[in-house]
Amino acid sequence: MKFKTLVDIKNIEEKRALVRVDINVPMEEGRVTDTTRIERIRPTVVELAGRGAKVILLAHFGRPQGEVVASMSLKPVVPALSRVFGTDVKFAADCCGEQAVSAIAAMEPGDVLLLENTRFHPCEEKNNPSFGKELAALGDIFVNDAFSAAHRAHASTVGIAEHLPAYAGRAMQAELEALEKGLGDPVHPVMAIVGGAKISTKLDLLGNLVARVDHLVIGGGMANTFLAALGLGVGASLCEHDLGDTARAIMEKAQENNCEIILPADVVVAEEFKAGSAHAVVRADAVPDDRMILDAGPETVKHLENCMRTAKTLVWNGPLGAFEMAPFDAATVAAARFAASRTQSGDLVSVAGGGDTVAALNHAGVVEDFTYVSTAGGAFLEWMEGKTLPGVAALG
Repeated sequence: MKFKTLVDIKNIEEKRALVRVDINVPMEEGRVTDTTRIERIRPTVVELAGRGAKVILLAHFGRPQGEVVASMSLKPVVPALSRVFGTDVKFAADCCGEQAVSAIAAMEPGDVLLLENTRFHPCEEKNNPSFGKELAALGDIFVNDAFSAAHRAHASTVGIAEHLPAYAGRAMQAELEALEKGLGDPVHPVMAIVGGAKISTKLDLLGNLVARVDHLVIGGGMANTFLAALGLGVGASLCEHDLGDTARAIMEKAQENNCEIILPADVVVAEEFKAGSAHAVVRADAVPDDRMILDAGPETVKHLENCMRTAKTLVWNGPLGAFEMAPFDAATVAAARFAASRTQSGDLVSVAGGGDTVAALNHAGVVEDFTYVSTAGGAFLEWMEGKTLPGVAALG
């Protein structure tokens, strides 16, 4: 889709720029423990402030359900914002009304102001038209830099855009451009890796991918359901036996679309999932009844690497095994590092996302080596499912 970016904003000096950001960051004892999300919005904030705009940040924090919850105030985030942005970020104790209006009126060009949690107002998540209009009245332009909230049709992501010129911030722009390379208009062959515990949580995702990619690797617990659907024994493994027909239907759809589904040929099994547990590598058709599958085996990894050697695009969501504990992280780490090396040599465009995926790639030490790693979670998953994201559509 086409969308406007910061380059398209003209004569911005002294204008009030309402910037929707994601600073739903982890906190401990009132302090931010991970500034990754803040660092991602820094380019947008610094650029707008540097061009003389009055930068007004809108954000949510937690799930206060439309009530004012002191523990979900954004005020404790201000010191971290100031450090990362290199400027004194001011704070208003409400995102609308007199406190917001007064704080904005006192701003000078280049100032940065954070408004209180938008979800303290019940109208936010309902995308109440009057509330969206009230928020829009606080600014002259709207910049959305929160892809992670783009799958929500809220007043601060969609409603404002109905009243103000709307633009994508630098983080949103980078995300959308990376996703376009991943599935929107990718270079083929396209390979997708999908892992996770259950296929029941990723039915829409799998249904969309088999019609759009050339190779679909299924790993994690969900691979067990596919193996069982093929008549293989999976022992004591996590498996959704009641979804056998669903798995077979996905495989049939893949065949109709000339998509190769790749399942583990060998697996790592153990009696229990714990550190130091005795484990072994067995063929996928020879899993003992009293063992559970906890990772893909080395032969499977070799097959994935061979597939990656010819792939031009890789989309990754979910680990190949129980990566949280060695030695069941081996397949995920090996595949991630191989993908990273192909990316760094310029042979592969690699786009990954989802909570467990980011953690797994961090564990493998390759987050910085992929083309793009999304921290968006739900929005990234819905994009992979082929769904229209309201916050993105509002920019068109």
